[in-house]
Amino acid sequence: MGNRLSKIYTRTGDGGTTGLGDGSRVPKDSARVEAYGTVDELNSVIGVLLAVPDLPAAVADRLTEVQHELFDLGSELCIPGHRVMTAERVARLEQALDGFNEALPPLKEFILPGGGPAAAACHLARTVARRAERRVWTLAKAERVAPEVTQYLNRLSDLLFVLARVLARHERGTEVLWRHVRGKPERNKSG
Repeated sequence: MGNRLSKIYTRTGDGGTTGLGDGSRVPKDSARVEAYGTVDELNSVIGVLLAVPDLPAAVADRLTEVQHELFDLGSELCIPGHRVMTAERVARLEQALDGFNEALPPLKEFILPGGGPAAAACHLARTVARRAERRVWTLAKAERVAPEVTQYLNRLSDLLFVLARVLARHERGTEVLWRHVRGKPERNKSG
């Protein structure tokens, strides 16, 4: 494969438009650009998470695979009419989600984002995944979007929540439980 990006700046976006993968130009703040831009942001946040030392290998491997899938998902959003995401990819996320969740104790309370550097980064990725899903739904109100795209982002945010719980235990073994009443936060020491 040859060089894809031989020149980084083109000056073609100086007027407030950007080129899509099919060559058409749209405003930089269009719903489509917001959607794939937020997916790109999510991929970057997962990259920050992967840079945390001493991640469990199973978590790092799954997140690396997610990064590749997010790049594909972004290409589907960047090229109108292009299809990459499949029901099989959604099913693989669900299987991973079930596998990681199986070893965790059931939740009886809400937990606060945190638990250590990796767990906190994973919670951040989860919230960006939710925003990416919302941006794609905004796009879907105006243009056709394959259902697998929103399904994937929805399951990914769930997986990231579960992985944050896994990582909290890996880093410290505790989660901070949310309490409505004022007082000292409780720590979940189970598991």
